[in-house]
Amino acid sequence: QVQLVESGGGLVQAGDSLRLSCAASGRIFGRWGWFRQAPEKHEREFVADITNAGSSTNYADYVKGRFTISRDNAKNTVYLQMNSLKPEDTAVYYCAARLWSRTYPYTENDIDYWGKGTLVTVSS
Repeated sequence: QVQLVESGGGLVQAGDSLRLSCAASGRIFGRWGWFRQAPEKHEREFVADITNAGSSTNYADYVKGRFTISRDNAKNTVYLQMNSLKPEDTAVYYCAARLWSRTYPYTENDIDYWGKGTLVTVSS
């Protein structure tokens, strides 16, 4: 069982930046990254992910060019740098990991481990 612990959420203004962190208690050999769930939505949506070696990343169109995902294998941590934040980015951000699989795309139903989430609120 791998535990994922997120940090870095908060309240910011539109145009500001935040960096989220997700520390894992064990090795992730597949893909891991971030989903988010907006207040009015029932489903979590994909944000970004990265492979174990960091050689492959994916971004949702609505964050491409503004968000950057990275990982530090020595610290077993993945980061999400969020720049130029918009009010529509307001959501609970969940760290998500696929222990072995490196296939893409995938949905929230394919995730092996979830963090508890961290709230990001962007005011206009």
